[in-house]
Amino acid sequence: MNFLNEIFSNYIAQAALWGWFIAQAIKFVIVLLQAKRFQWERLVGSGGFPSSHTSLVIALTTALGYKHGLGSDLFVIALVFSLIVMYDASGVRREAGRQAQILNQLLTHFKSRDIPVYMESGRMLKELLGHTPFEVFGGAILGYIVASVMYYNFI
Repeated sequence: MNFLNEIFSNYIAQAALWGWFIAQAIKFVIVLLQAKRFQWERLVGSGGFPSSHTSLVIALTTALGYKHGLGSDLFVIALVFSLIVMYDASGVRREAGRQAQILNQLLTHFKSRDIPVYMESGRMLKELLGHTPFEVFGGAILGYIVASVMYYNFI
């Protein structure tokens, strides 16, 4: 229990977790307003605006910068880690989502023509995996704001 208390009372951990949580909540509200229905998966799922992965790592990086300085080894490691996550979100995962979309179209086409296709799970592939650069940028801004607000108001 002491470990959990230490984690949840740590400004850096709080900033990262709040960055992720707020991004997920925003996604949930956006989908609720657009689709006019609850999509509970949006509270934990990947993809969409803003990028919660980016918000989490940028909040973490910003918090480390505030606490340890921009010249610290910790900040530099976190910054490099953040850049990799952001690149992956808008590059590799986005392309994987596009591939899943095309594969799902092929599966639908084959099924409509009674062509047997074996899929272990039997479900369609998840298409919403990555992010557009705008969604990543939104996550970065959100992460920076969350860590900054927490630092200047609660530390």
